[in-house]
Amino acid sequence: MTTPPGQMSDALSPVRAELLRAAHTDADALLARAEREAAALLDQARAEAGTILDDARRQGEADGADAARDRLVGARREARSRTLAARRESYEELRREPAERVRELRRADDYPSLRERLEHRARVLLGPAAEVTGHADGGVVAQVPGRRIDLSLTALADRALDRMGGEVRSLWAP
Repeated sequence: MTTPPGQMSDALSPVRAELLRAAHTDADALLARAEREAAALLDQARAEAGTILDDARRQGEADGADAARDRLVGARREARSRTLAARRESYEELRREPAERVRELRRADDYPSLRERLEHRARVLLGPAAEVTGHADGGVVAQVPGRRIDLSLTALADRALDRMGGEVRSLWAP
Protein backbone atom coordinates (compact mmCIF):
# COMPACT_ATOMS: atom_id res chain seq x y z
CA MET A 1 0.00 0.00 0.00
CA THR A 2 1.07 3.38 -0.87
CA THR A 3 0.46 6.50 1.11
CA PRO A 4 -0.71 9.52 -0.74
CA PRO A 5 1.89 12.31 -0.83
CA GLY A 6 -0.11 14.74 1.27
CA GLN A 7 -0.49 12.22 4.04
CA MET A 8 3.17 11.33 3.99
CA SER A 9 4.22 14.85 4.65
CA ASP A 10 1.69 15.00 7.51
CA ALA A 11 3.13 11.85 8.95
CA LEU A 12 6.68 13.22 8.75
CA SER A 13 5.73 16.56 10.26
CA PRO A 14 6.49 15.49 13.82
CA VAL A 15 9.87 14.06 12.68
CA ARG A 16 10.65 17.20 10.73
CA ALA A 17 9.62 19.34 13.69
CA GLU A 18 11.81 17.27 15.99
CA LEU A 19 14.74 17.51 13.56
CA LEU A 20 14.27 21.28 13.29
CA ARG A 21 14.00 21.61 17.06
CA ALA A 22 17.14 19.46 17.51
CA ALA A 23 18.94 21.49 14.85
CA HIS A 24 17.93 24.75 16.56
CA THR A 25 18.98 23.34 19.93
CA ASP A 26 22.34 22.23 18.49
CA ALA A 27 22.76 25.60 16.75
CA ASP A 28 21.88 27.47 19.95
CA ALA A 29 24.30 25.29 21.94
CA LEU A 30 26.99 25.76 19.28
CA LEU A 31 26.34 29.50 19.24
CA ALA A 32 26.43 29.69 23.06
CA ARG A 33 29.69 27.69 23.13
CA ALA A 34 31.18 29.93 20.41
CA GLU A 35 30.17 33.03 22.37
CA ARG A 36 31.72 31.58 25.57
CA GLU A 37 34.93 30.70 23.69
CA ALA A 38 35.00 34.15 22.08
CA ALA A 39 34.46 35.77 25.50
CA ALA A 40 37.18 33.57 27.01
CA LEU A 41 39.54 34.45 24.13
CA LEU A 42 38.75 38.15 24.58
CA ASP A 43 39.37 37.87 28.33
CA GLN A 44 42.64 36.07 27.67
CA ALA A 45 43.62 38.65 25.04
CA ARG A 46 42.77 41.48 27.44
CA ALA A 47 44.81 39.82 30.19
CA GLU A 48 47.76 39.32 27.82
CA ALA A 49 47.42 42.90 26.60
CA GLY A 50 47.41 44.09 30.22
CA THR A 51 50.51 42.02 30.94
CA ILE A 52 52.21 43.34 27.81
CA LEU A 53 51.28 46.90 28.77
CA ASP A 54 52.56 46.39 32.32
CA ASP A 55 55.79 44.89 31.00
CA ALA A 56 56.14 47.72 28.48
CA ARG A 57 55.43 50.29 31.20
CA ARG A 58 58.04 48.73 33.49
CA GLN A 59 60.53 48.52 30.63
CA GLY A 60 59.77 52.12 29.68
CA GLU A 61 60.27 53.23 33.26
CA ALA A 62 63.53 51.28 33.47
CA ASP A 63 64.69 52.70 30.13
CA GLY A 64 63.64 56.17 31.28
CA ALA A 65 65.53 55.74 34.54
CA ASP A 66 68.60 54.55 32.61
CA ALA A 67 68.31 57.49 30.22
CA ALA A 68 67.85 59.92 33.11
CA ARG A 69 70.86 58.44 34.90
CA ASP A 70 72.92 58.68 31.70
CA ARG A 71 71.85 62.30 31.21
CA LEU A 72 72.67 63.11 34.82
CA VAL A 73 76.10 61.51 34.50
CA GLY A 74 76.65 63.40 31.26
CA ALA A 75 75.53 66.67 32.83
CA ARG A 76 77.83 66.13 35.80
CA ARG A 77 80.75 65.37 33.47
CA GLU A 78 79.98 68.47 31.41
CA ALA A 79 79.73 70.61 34.55
CA ARG A 80 83.01 69.17 35.85
CA SER A 81 84.66 69.76 32.49
CA ARG A 82 83.45 73.35 32.39
CA THR A 83 84.54 73.93 35.97
CA LEU A 84 88.01 72.56 35.25
CA ALA A 85 88.24 74.59 32.04
CA ALA A 86 87.26 77.76 33.92
CA ARG A 87 89.80 76.97 36.64
CA ARG A 88 92.49 76.28 34.06
CA GLU A 89 91.68 79.55 32.27
CA SER A 90 91.79 81.45 35.58
CA TYR A 91 95.06 79.81 36.54
CA GLU A 92 96.61 80.57 33.15
CA GLU A 93 95.49 84.18 33.44
CA LEU A 94 96.88 84.28 36.97
CA ARG A 95 100.24 83.04 35.65
CA ARG A 96 100.20 85.33 32.61
CA GLU A 97 99.57 88.54 34.55
CA PRO A 98 102.63 88.38 36.87
CA ALA A 99 104.82 87.17 34.00
CA GLU A 100 103.87 90.24 31.97
CA ARG A 101 104.49 92.53 34.92
CA VAL A 102 107.93 91.11 35.73
CA ARG A 103 108.96 91.42 32.07
CA GLU A 104 108.22 95.14 32.42
CA LEU A 105 111.03 95.26 35.01
CA ARG A 106 113.52 95.15 32.10
CA ARG A 107 112.53 98.74 31.32
CA ALA A 108 112.97 99.90 34.90
CA ASP A 109 115.97 102.08 35.83
CA ASP A 110 117.22 99.59 38.41
CA TYR A 111 117.03 96.54 36.07
CA PRO A 112 120.82 96.39 35.59
CA SER A 113 121.20 96.09 39.35
CA LEU A 114 118.56 93.31 39.46
CA ARG A 115 120.30 91.44 36.65
CA GLU A 116 123.65 91.68 38.47
CA ARG A 117 122.05 90.21 41.60
CA LEU A 118 120.56 87.35 39.53
CA GLU A 119 123.93 86.65 37.89
CA HIS A 120 125.57 86.62 41.32
CA ARG A 121 122.90 84.22 42.63
CA ALA A 122 123.46 81.91 39.63
CA ARG A 123 127.22 81.80 40.34
CA VAL A 124 126.56 81.12 44.03
CA LEU A 125 124.30 78.20 43.10
CA LEU A 126 126.41 76.73 40.26
CA GLY A 127 129.91 78.00 41.03
CA PRO A 128 132.12 80.72 39.56
CA ALA A 129 132.65 78.75 36.32
CA ALA A 130 128.95 78.92 35.43
CA GLU A 131 128.13 80.25 31.98
CA VAL A 132 125.53 82.97 32.55
CA THR A 133 123.45 84.37 29.69
CA GLY A 134 120.59 86.82 29.57
CA HIS A 135 117.09 85.51 28.99
CA ALA A 136 114.80 87.08 26.34
CA ASP A 137 112.10 87.76 28.98
CA GLY A 138 114.61 89.31 31.37
CA GLY A 139 116.73 87.72 34.07
CA VAL A 140 119.40 85.09 33.38
CA VAL A 141 119.95 81.43 32.67
CA ALA A 142 123.14 79.76 33.91
CA GLN A 143 124.67 76.37 33.33
CA VAL A 144 127.63 74.16 34.06
CA PRO A 145 128.10 70.66 32.65
CA GLY A 146 125.20 68.55 33.97
CA ARG A 147 123.33 71.40 35.65
CA ARG A 148 121.23 74.35 34.57
CA ILE A 149 119.36 77.03 36.47
CA ASP A 150 116.66 79.32 35.11
CA LEU A 151 116.54 82.69 36.85
CA SER A 152 114.50 84.35 34.11
CA LEU A 153 111.91 86.81 35.34
CA THR A 154 109.02 84.62 34.09
CA ALA A 155 110.46 81.51 35.77
CA LEU A 156 110.85 83.44 39.03
CA ALA A 157 107.25 84.67 38.80
CA ASP A 158 106.03 81.09 38.10
CA ARG A 159 107.98 79.71 41.08
CA ALA A 160 106.60 82.43 43.36
CA LEU A 161 103.08 81.53 42.25
CA ASP A 162 103.78 77.80 42.75
CA ARG A 163 104.96 78.48 46.32
CA MET A 164 101.59 80.09 47.04
CA GLY A 165 99.98 76.66 46.32
CA GLY A 166 96.77 76.31 48.31
CA GLU A 167 96.30 80.06 48.61
CA VAL A 168 96.05 80.28 44.82
CA ARG A 169 93.62 77.35 44.61
CA SER A 170 91.37 79.02 47.16
CA LEU A 171 90.71 81.80 44.64
CA TRP A 172 88.34 79.53 42.70
CA ALA A 173 87.34 76.96 45.29
CA PRO A 174 83.67 77.05 46.33
